[in-house]
Amino acid sequence: MSTPQALYLDTRQPLAARVADLIGRLTPAEKVSQLLHTAPAIERLGVPAYNWWNECLHGVGRAGRATVFPQAIGMAASFDPELLLDVATAISDEARAKHHQALRQGRQAWYFGLTFWSPNINIFRDPRWGRGQETYGEDPYLTSRLAVAFIRGLQGDDPVYRKLDATAKHFAVHSGPERARHGFDAVVSGRDLQETYLRAFKAAVTEAGVACVMGAYNRTNGEPCCASPTLLQQTLREEWGFTGYVVSDCGAICDIYQHHKAVATAEAAAALALKNGCDLNCGQTYGALLVALDQGLITETDLDVALTRLFSARFQLGMFDPPEGNPHAQLTPAVVNCDRHRSLARQMAQESIVLLKNAGGLLPLRPETGSVAVVGPCALDFSVLWGNYNGFSGEMVTPFEGIVAAVAAGTEVTFSEGCKASGDRPIREGDVQRAVSGADVIVAVLGYTPALEGEEGDAADSDESGDRRRMSLPGRQQQLLEMLCATGKPVVLVVCGGSPVDLAWAKEHVPAILMLWYPGEQGGRALADVLFGRVSPSGRLPITFVRDLEALPPFADYAMAGRTYRFMDTQPLYPFGYGLSYSTFEYSDLQLSAGRIGPADTVEVRCTVSNRGSRRAAEVVQLYVQDLEAAVPVPRRHLEGVCRVDLEAGAAAVLRFPLGRDALCCYTDAGVPFVEPGEFEISVGGRQPDVGTDLPVCSNLLRARLTVA
Repeated sequence: MSTPQALYLDTRQPLAARVADLIGRLTPAEKVSQLLHTAPAIERLGVPAYNWWNECLHGVGRAGRATVFPQAIGMAASFDPELLLDVATAISDEARAKHHQALRQGRQAWYFGLTFWSPNINIFRDPRWGRGQETYGEDPYLTSRLAVAFIRGLQGDDPVYRKLDATAKHFAVHSGPERARHGFDAVVSGRDLQETYLRAFKAAVTEAGVACVMGAYNRTNGEPCCASPTLLQQTLREEWGFTGYVVSDCGAICDIYQHHKAVATAEAAAALALKNGCDLNCGQTYGALLVALDQGLITETDLDVALTRLFSARFQLGMFDPPEGNPHAQLTPAVVNCDRHRSLARQMAQESIVLLKNAGGLLPLRPETGSVAVVGPCALDFSVLWGNYNGFSGEMVTPFEGIVAAVAAGTEVTFSEGCKASGDRPIREGDVQRAVSGADVIVAVLGYTPALEGEEGDAADSDESGDRRRMSLPGRQQQLLEMLCATGKPVVLVVCGGSPVDLAWAKEHVPAILMLWYPGEQGGRALADVLFGRVSPSGRLPITFVRDLEALPPFADYAMAGRTYRFMDTQPLYPFGYGLSYSTFEYSDLQLSAGRIGPADTVEVRCTVSNRGSRRAAEVVQLYVQDLEAAVPVPRRHLEGVCRVDLEAGAAAVLRFPLGRDALCCYTDAGVPFVEPGEFEISVGGRQPDVGTDLPVCSNLLRARLTVA
């Protein structure tokens, strides 16, 4: 056991000196052992065992009790970075409290550490991807803003001790197919790489100071992502100045020789990854580094470089210091799933719900409605609250329970599952008829569950390793929906899931449609809040609901042409940024602080938003840029500003958006950014301009021209 006089235990010494002192005491075998995610204890030096693998995608995951917030795609639908910062701060409070309580109990448990492999900031480029639910959607700008907020909330702002380590994953071009992820090559142009795939990662590094980056399983342009000199050295460290550590996805180093065939042996794969900047192996392949050292494939200095990054992180988290001086260590278990965090989960779920249709003002319902029938396999299913990478709460409120709790004492509520979420078992027609026979309104809760979409190996009922072949309602659910509409009673369709759903029939035949996502532990209460008008819906789609998967490029094609709202030529069913309200908003007085923007300028875009309805409501104001004279291929339009504004009836607010030249960039084929002179159109409104004539009109969408000098 080391003595208290050891330099690495002296909190008065500079961090770099402490780290170097500790590493200098390790044997080569001990050094290699610390590069695995299951780092063993080094008892002679007092170094405790540590498992680097922890999850907190939307709450502390896989570690028992925690507040379960909406799945990431649902939180993205809030378009609310400020609220996401609050959510991430709550998550980090709970993670710290759980970690220190486990230590007090003498446990160094998996999923109770301080290094978290969240957020997933890949671009949801194709609706077939099962893991799209883990992301913030299809737009690079929105993903960047949410990523920065989430990372800052996890890592905190203490000048001495980092609260948690966040991990931006999966670097960098990764979004299915799940079945092929261990061996495919994502081939992208320099333009697509810079314009779409790297933007959020760059913001995570240069703005949020993310502690860790996780490499992807696949190759990008021929290089295994976890051993890519282009991504890990040139881009991440040299161009962006990243000083943190890189971890592999789990088993990805093994893929380098077993599936990518980049090298022939485990020791060669481990050496290739280590020398190109992957510091930590989730898996066991780095155990071969001792052989690689003997074979001369690496040097001990290569080990020390990675160890310096890893132990620096552990020191910055306070793992080698007395807890009394660490403010984060003072958080107690009382904060875990406390009232404030449950309230925050409810607010985020409220903001995530997207109203897609409300014909005839069917919504909001009156709590005094005589009889409500709740029908559908997702209405009383806890898994549709969770999503994946989830924790568990004693306060899980399903849609059915939320509705029952919200109605007046004299209101009858009936229930029928109707059919299973998937499979071909017949609809229970007798049960359905009994449930709806006396109902004044039917709430149909349908859609997907985490068993139908997700990560490879997790979505047990998916026939595509977690991905989807189709977007239609699964199993007999479409038949059930048509049966409910045939009763002639008003139907409210509530859709669960983490990805776009084919709602073409529902759009024509169902009077009201709400997208609920995987809404977290308070999802049932939040749904009832919106259904019965306690709050006005304000969520916006962070993804495009396409009409037909066949109109998209092949799933494995990573070129952005024809994908997402930025490059699609076909009219969507529901566009990115779309969502209705119970109120009406008016836009006026659009002004640019200057009509021309020079090389070092920032233009301020101002407008006034007024709530012309009779109730308080929030509006998501979106600013889009369109290059009207581009000499190279550019997006049709792209989001470059977002602001949520909550207004009482009759109130107005003046909003300001800074617009710099980086928002006006074009890219060469090689990915070199440049700003060319010409005209740009700036659009401000409650959603995209010009997205089709079959949707309600977005009132008073404003446009202005900006000239680049």
